[in-house]
Amino acid sequence: MGRSRQAGAFSDLLDVASKLPWKVSLGVAALSLLGFHLLAAAFAPTPTVTTVADMGGVVIHQGIHVFASIFQYVIPMAFVIGASVSYLKRSRSIELFENARSSSASDVSSLSWQQFEELIGEGFRQRGFQVTAKGGSAPDGGVDLILARGTERFLVQCKQWRAQQVPVTIVRELYGVMAAQQAAGGYVVTSGRFTQDAIAFAEGRNIELIDGGKLPAFLRQNRNASPAPVTHAILASTPACPRCNEPMVVRIAKRGANTGSEFWGCRRYPKCKATLAKT
Repeated sequence: MGRSRQAGAFSDLLDVASKLPWKVSLGVAALSLLGFHLLAAAFAPTPTVTTVADMGGVVIHQGIHVFASIFQYVIPMAFVIGASVSYLKRSRSIELFENARSSSASDVSSLSWQQFEELIGEGFRQRGFQVTAKGGSAPDGGVDLILARGTERFLVQCKQWRAQQVPVTIVRELYGVMAAQQAAGGYVVTSGRFTQDAIAFAEGRNIELIDGGKLPAFLRQNRNASPAPVTHAILASTPACPRCNEPMVVRIAKRGANTGSEFWGCRRYPKCKATLAKT
């Protein structure tokens, strides 16, 4: 049972290390090696037992030395292995991304769903986002990727559907998770198409829909792309910002008494922080 728990802990550590950028994992490996080595040296087994009262302190002293001596090899090893896995994953996603940039939409639609998620994740990295993949078995409400840029977070669903159209239920599901997780916006990306109901629902809700026809342009965007999703159309009822006169978009309150409720926010946020109540 003890070995099984140790193997499980080491596997969990490998999983964490492989999801970090490989340079970060290598840095953690170096720091943990140095830290545990110094700790092991500081608690070298020099104390001797002269009285019964000394025994407890000596046991603790030697226990710290033993654990530090073991961890100075185990922890760095896990992060070095994780860094190697992370490097291989990133190299594969970059190669996939470069190939897709020069391919047609039909070539992209032939990818597996895992490859499609890797491709979209790399596409957002190229736009300057920090990307965290959730994995296929995570209880994430359909979210495949979490994006971070500055202080804001965005959620992404990837739908590798060759023939089917993505229905409005998928977009509604993402919108609900955005509200629950207080995300600034979201993306639904597919190699296929969206239904008209899905497109209508996304309008004004700070959700960007990227279909097979828009994928080539998405893959060619760079770090100068806007950090926040751009809605598909500006509705006639969309108010203008009272400060800069730009069209406003629907956002979700992240804190306070109105957490989870909708309000109008300037699309130039955070440069302009004007808001209006949504009636």
